[in-house]
Amino acid sequence: MYPKLHRILFLDDDIVVQKDLTGLWKIDMDGKVNGAVETCFGSFHRYAQYMNFSHPLIKEKFNPNACAWAYGMNFFDLDAWRRQNCTAEYHYWQNLNENRSLWKLGTLPPGLITFYSTTKPLDKSWHVLGLGYNPSISMEEIRNAAVVHFNGNMKPWLDIAMSQFRPLWEKHVDYDMEFVQACNFGL
Repeated sequence: MYPKLHRILFLDDDIVVQKDLTGLWKIDMDGKVNGAVETCFGSFHRYAQYMNFSHPLIKEKFNPNACAWAYGMNFFDLDAWRRQNCTAEYHYWQNLNENRSLWKLGTLPPGLITFYSTTKPLDKSWHVLGLGYNPSISMEEIRNAAVVHFNGNMKPWLDIAMSQFRPLWEKHVDYDMEFVQACNFGL
């Protein structure tokens, strides 16, 4: 995968970049593959919520109390990815889960499995998430964030969007574009 690149930044389609992200390239990844913001708070967003720990293989390989991390803005060290053979690891687990006995649907569980113990926690200010489901995120936290993430069901282009967060996305929309005019953004 991208044999000439050493690092790459993944940005989900429901994020807004608010600040310069070049500082990510200065982070020492300590040999880890994935740089991501952790999402566990107390018992919330732990591995136990995403995987079937009654399955012996999951129970043997993973800690149910391990902290999950956010998909949406991930900084990948591709040299470490290749050394640790992450693509094969991902496919191995996907094939094992063909009958969905290890985890249910979703893209996060196989990522959590593939990058288990190979994720470097990033400072929370790099990636503030929850703008598609959590109305209590402070505007100060949002202002300080390099990236804001509208993960959840209340996307800013839908009628059900949270009005306090919609302007963060809306200011980047060019309503004069022909294709944008053809969309029903619920605005």
